[in-house]
Amino acid sequence: MGERQVAFVTGASRGIGKAVSVCLARAGFDVAVSARTVEDGEAREHSSTVKASNTQPLPGSLRATAALVEQEGRRARLAPADLLDAASLAAAVAGVLDDWGRIDVLVNNGRYIGPGHMDRLLDTPLELLEKHLSANSLAPLVLAKAVLPQMIARGSGKIVGITSAAAYGDPPKPAGEGGWGLGYGMSKAAFHRIAGILQVEYGGRGIEAFNVSPGFIATERMAADMAEFGFAGGEPPEVVGQVVAWLATSAEAAALSGTCIEAQFFCHERGLLPGWKGPRPSLEIPRYDPSAANLEALERRLREA
Repeated sequence: MGERQVAFVTGASRGIGKAVSVCLARAGFDVAVSARTVEDGEAREHSSTVKASNTQPLPGSLRATAALVEQEGRRARLAPADLLDAASLAAAVAGVLDDWGRIDVLVNNGRYIGPGHMDRLLDTPLELLEKHLSANSLAPLVLAKAVLPQMIARGSGKIVGITSAAAYGDPPKPAGEGGWGLGYGMSKAAFHRIAGILQVEYGGRGIEAFNVSPGFIATERMAADMAEFGFAGGEPPEVVGQVVAWLATSAEAAALSGTCIEAQFFCHERGLLPGWKGPRPSLEIPRYDPSAANLEALERRLREA
């Protein structure tokens, strides 16, 4: 019997990160869950705009997610960290490697939560744009650099980035009226480039890297914060969780390394979430459209797989 497989998931206290953690546990992974909120009821700023403050505790915590992982019969480890604190991220990974000896799958799901997300450029202080870039673009690289050496030494490893349509499409409306701010879009665009470059640099050494675009997903924070900005409803987080679990376990996933997977379409087309009716068509948020050259390369890899 082989060694136990280990996943490290950021933003795991609620929403997509919680669902990914549970789905990976169900797929056979021990899971290290990382976020800032360790216990239920912790309060911190989560308003999307500089015009208001909201520190009301959101549902969810690492402790609660860890309990769900353990209910699936797998080990869970709390790995608290702040995306704006690189030292805390490095320490979180080091703790998992010290205790469990390996990380096979890194899921970069966490992102900056706070003002500037739903503010227009002239209303957004530059220091908030820096926070977006640091948390959404640089923090995933801190984690990638921490897990890659042991993945390369083992000859296998997967890095999954939870991207966004905001990375490759313009908002349908201005921030605050159904669109999103520059900080979110530009930081997610930078983040979106990571997977393809990791594939080019390390694909020949057993590393697979993917972008997964969730589409509009119903999470605890969306319900608490986003209705006033024109966002309501959404699909279940388990849609994304099931896609990530498939990428983590399927031999077919190697052919998709370096590409962007549209989670809702992929989950529906492959029947990964029984009982879910599938994505609702949207004319406002674009489906990822790679260049013809990239599409031809992907089709060729799929034929050869």
